[in-house]
Amino acid sequence: MTFVYIAPLASRCCVHKSFVSSCEVKPLCRTIPTLGRCRRGITVTPSISMCWTATVLDDGVQRRIANHHSNLWHDSFIQSLSTPYGETSYLERADKLIGEVKEIINSISVKDGELITPLNDLIQRLSIVDNIERLGIDRYFKNEIKSVLDYVYSYWNEKGIGCGRESVITDLNSTALGLRTLRLHGYPVSSDVLEQFKDQNGQFACSAIQTEGEIKSVLNLFRASLIAFPGEKVMEDAEIFSTIYLKEALLTIPVCSLSREIAYVLEHGWHTNLPRLEARNYIDVFGQDPIYGTPNIKMTQKLLEIAKLEFNIFHSLQQKELKHLSRWWKDSVFSQLTFPRHRHVEYYTLASCIDIDPQHSSFRLGFAKISHLGTVLDDIYDTFGTMDELELFTAAVKRWHPSATKWLPEYMKGVYMMLYETVNEMAREADKSQGRDTLNYARQAWEAYIDSYMKEAKWISSGFLPTFEEYLDNGKVSFGYRIGTLQPILTLGTPFPHHILQEIDFPSSLNDLACSILRLKGDILTYQAERSRGEKSSCISCYMKDNPGSTEENAVAYINGMVNKSLKELNWEFLRPDSNAPITSKKHAFDILRAFYHLYKHRDGFSVARNEIRNLVKTTVIEPVPL
Repeated sequence: MTFVYIAPLASRCCVHKSFVSSCEVKPLCRTIPTLGRCRRGITVTPSISMCWTATVLDDGVQRRIANHHSNLWHDSFIQSLSTPYGETSYLERADKLIGEVKEIINSISVKDGELITPLNDLIQRLSIVDNIERLGIDRYFKNEIKSVLDYVYSYWNEKGIGCGRESVITDLNSTALGLRTLRLHGYPVSSDVLEQFKDQNGQFACSAIQTEGEIKSVLNLFRASLIAFPGEKVMEDAEIFSTIYLKEALLTIPVCSLSREIAYVLEHGWHTNLPRLEARNYIDVFGQDPIYGTPNIKMTQKLLEIAKLEFNIFHSLQQKELKHLSRWWKDSVFSQLTFPRHRHVEYYTLASCIDIDPQHSSFRLGFAKISHLGTVLDDIYDTFGTMDELELFTAAVKRWHPSATKWLPEYMKGVYMMLYETVNEMAREADKSQGRDTLNYARQAWEAYIDSYMKEAKWISSGFLPTFEEYLDNGKVSFGYRIGTLQPILTLGTPFPHHILQEIDFPSSLNDLACSILRLKGDILTYQAERSRGEKSSCISCYMKDNPGSTEENAVAYINGMVNKSLKELNWEFLRPDSNAPITSKKHAFDILRAFYHLYKHRDGFSVARNEIRNLVKTTVIEPVPL
């Protein structure tokens, strides 16, 4: 039998990419009855982590399979997990501590004391809010946080604030932390307050000897600089200065809580920082050094205990949800398919890292299921399906009826029914929250998504290289951000009126920017691997076509610039004070971008999940915090 190396049948993916490199061909024969496995084939062994196999299945069709690594989290392991932290005693202890901390915060708001005075009350109040948020327990203190921030904002002026309401001079630490925190909560504060901290040459300056207090101030300056809006040069200057300063500080200060915090913040910044991951890291930092915590030692101890208890109580809920998800996967056609990536546990981890509200199980599980479906479809359109099969599947999605499966090949029938049932199930769940039918809305999103895949498939099969603009317009849809966002947020239990949904979903600026950022960032990390397997189209190749004489380095630099510019525009769309939609209604859409963006921090984490992403699962889902 003659084996033919088949070119990819569709292009890149929604939120997922694959690695490949120059190959050598070796024969391989095996007989395995499992759906999606090859009867005979040739193995294409790449020089990097993932190989591609040209196969002939039992149906006699020649196909290509990307030999992705297998599911890292077997159902037997997931079902064996156990934890004691769902017991009532832990919930009662947490509730008791939360009440006690509220009393302390409210007493501080009423009058000054020995530890909080008119000369330090602003920075102390801001630090309390910052600690509560970074420990991941802010949902219990919403009223207290608003009261504190209203108080701080009442003393805010064009020069920022000092340490206390009666301070004569402004303070960098207080102003930077205030700018960041107030901006994140929707208060209209200008970054111009940072200009006064520059020297006569217009540069941020520091002392000759780095002190612990100064390092902490510059760390908060760095954190504030990441919440930049378009055109804020002072924020760009602050980020450059503070990045250099903090990297130098890491080389000189001993390993301690402060050095660990600096390393974490420099690595994850804001857009790749996940709240639950931050909470897990900050639990190890908070209370371990005098510069952390609060002036009230008892309050510091109580906050730390609450954070640990809440982390572990949610951990018990994660286990229940994860067992449900793993069983859903195991009992479906997905567990029988060997050609796609199986990342349901990883997607659940992302969802539970951005939303830890016990009431939002539908959001977490829905996001994981929808994202896993998108991954499987990507691998079908990208490599496994023939062009005729893809046309049939696309038509079946638009028909949206179980009878459409009779025209599909066997392996597609189960996938189609899982798509059909999952989307319908989520629509029914969303209808409870929204009080209206949302299925047609979801179907429109899925049809656009599938159509974008077909367009990329046709480009590849014809060898067509589109313009940069044409490629990006289609790639923003094929990334899959919209399908990963739309239905999950509609299940949150919060009604989204039409005017609010317009601020979040397509064709809103927030949605468009998020899709652009993820497509551009993804292409930067995956274009070389995709080119090696014959996929011509990427942001890099299309840019070079539109700009004859440009190099790959030129293209990557240009696209990185687009990403950085778009991130600032996204910040504005998310936080703008004049928006018709409150920040809370846009938060999940924004945080889903952060979750996907996190996967591109070091590599293509969608395809290679053995490293950082595996550690993320262990740290935030599998392992509790020692009490």
